[in-house]
Amino acid sequence: MEKLTIRDADVAGKRVFVRVDFNVPLADGKVTDDSRIRAAIPTINYLLQNGARLVLASHLGRPDGKVSDSLRLRPVGLRLTELLRRNVPVTGDALGVGTEDAIKRLRPGELILLENLRFHAEEERNDPEFAAKLASYADVYVNDAFGTAHRAHASTVGVAKLLPAYAGLLMERELEALSSLLESPSKPFAAILGGAKVSDKIDVIDNLLTKVDMLILGGGMANTFLLAQGKAVGKSLAEPDRVDDARRILETAERKGVRVILPVDVIVAKEVTRGTEYKTLPAEKIPASWHIVDLGKASQEQILEALADARTVFWNGPLGVFEIPSFAHGTNAVARMLAEAAEKGATVVIGGGDSVAAIIQQGLADKMTHISTGGGASLEFLEGRELPGVSVLPDRAPALTETPA
Repeated sequence: MEKLTIRDADVAGKRVFVRVDFNVPLADGKVTDDSRIRAAIPTINYLLQNGARLVLASHLGRPDGKVSDSLRLRPVGLRLTELLRRNVPVTGDALGVGTEDAIKRLRPGELILLENLRFHAEEERNDPEFAAKLASYADVYVNDAFGTAHRAHASTVGVAKLLPAYAGLLMERELEALSSLLESPSKPFAAILGGAKVSDKIDVIDNLLTKVDMLILGGGMANTFLLAQGKAVGKSLAEPDRVDDARRILETAERKGVRVILPVDVIVAKEVTRGTEYKTLPAEKIPASWHIVDLGKASQEQILEALADARTVFWNGPLGVFEIPSFAHGTNAVARMLAEAAEKGATVVIGGGDSVAAIIQQGLADKMTHISTGGGASLEFLEGRELPGVSVLPDRAPALTETPA
């Protein structure tokens, strides 16, 4: 999937509306994880160096169309100012005379960040008038926000239909990395899926079963598969109403020759809290009053053995309650395994979400082949679904091939 990118655009002296994904965590008025901001910097720098006047736009959180002081983008503007080493003013609102004047005053090589787009309910409704107002700020549109590409909002779809539209460098990288998993993965190809609910990932599992050689399951979603095998999971997080889906997936995998790896031993705890009593048990039968919270050592070794020869790995979702350090060992061990695999030449793609947090916490981010900035978007892409924010961007024309005389 090749889209026209900013390398194809003439931006010198032009105002460029750049949809970025600065939906980052904040605490005490400061950005606590700036990875999404850093991911957009190559696109921002490229456009500035080529003489563009940038209007950056993002959402933050879910203000539901109302102004929320705790979701203002000023902390993001401050962090971006530090990273770029140039001033990034933030407007008081995405709309208004003051915003229009500030944009008109921009000179080539300067930039401004619009206030949270979702302070306006029209953003999520893809309201045509709101999109037209945003489009009036610029001559060119760039989408570098893969994390929101699965949403048909005004800033991801509406504006793109009104201006010459291009993919940013981050969007390009995301599409290349994820497309390679579906179109030309080196074999053996392993998918590791964790997180809370299997219901969120049934479609992606169905699609990946046509591509992968191995499916490794952990986290809360694995418990539903253990139920499908007739095992007790105590008070663990599970979806009994999805047992039939889990059983069907296991049968499909067997029919297609895909190896499925489920926990063989687990950490169980009396409560899912810090400081609680916990122990390791085989995954055969969990006491009725206990919770599965992590992978056991044997499960970790099983995954290590399975990944030894993998040439491509996709990982999305933690393999335990990794927010509690005592129950993060399985997730952290897999992160270290994948860093080692990548160093040995395997392609390792991390599909956004909490998996990324686990990798960043251990300082392993720079070892992975690609870390997606969009959890939900990456999963929908791997389901084979069309992403509105991607499909609206023009495709690159196929290269002409010379015909023999």
